Amino acid sequence: MSDEITQMDDETPKVKKTTAEWMSQLTAEQFYVTRQSGTERPFTGPHWDNKLVGRYDCICCDAPLFMSDTKFDAGCGWPSFFESVHPNAVRELEDKSHGMTRTEIRCNQCDAHLGHVFPDGPAPTGLRYCLNGHAMNFIHGGRPPAKQNENG
Repeated sequence: MSDEITQMDDETPKVKKTTAEWMSQLTAEQFYVTRQSGTERPFTGPHWDNKLVGRYDCICCDAPLFMSDTKFDAGCGWPSFFESVHPNAVRELEDKSHGMTRTEIRCNQCDAHLGHVFPDGPAPTGLRYCLNGHAMNFIHGGRPPAKQNENG
C-alpha cells in the first residue's frame, strides 16, 4: 500500500463530527485550539522549534497541511510556513476578534481552526502561515500529497 496521500479537491467529502465525538478524539488543548478557535501561548506548543524533515497534518482529520521545507523561524513562537502543501489544504476567513482584523486559516477538510496568515513572510509567497502546534501532527519523513492529474 502506498503512503502517498491524494490532495483534497472540492469533491472530497468534508469531515463532520459532533462536539462529543471531537472531545473524545482530541486532548483538551487540541479541542480548545481546533474546535473553539483558541490559541496556545507562544513557545509552548509542539512543533514551533521542530527542524526535522516531514509533513504537518491536521490533528483532527489527518489532512496534509504543510511541508517542512516551507517552514521557517519567524521568531513568533508558533510554527510558521510560507506555503501550504496544496492550494486546497486550508481556507481563509476574516477574523475580527480581539479588536483587530486578521485572516484566520482553517483545515479545508474538517474546518479545524489552525491559526492565521499574515502578509509578512519570506519569498517566494510573502506569506506567514502562523499555526498552533496543537492543531497539527508531524509525520517524520512524510511526503507531499500526490498531485491529481486531469483524469482523476
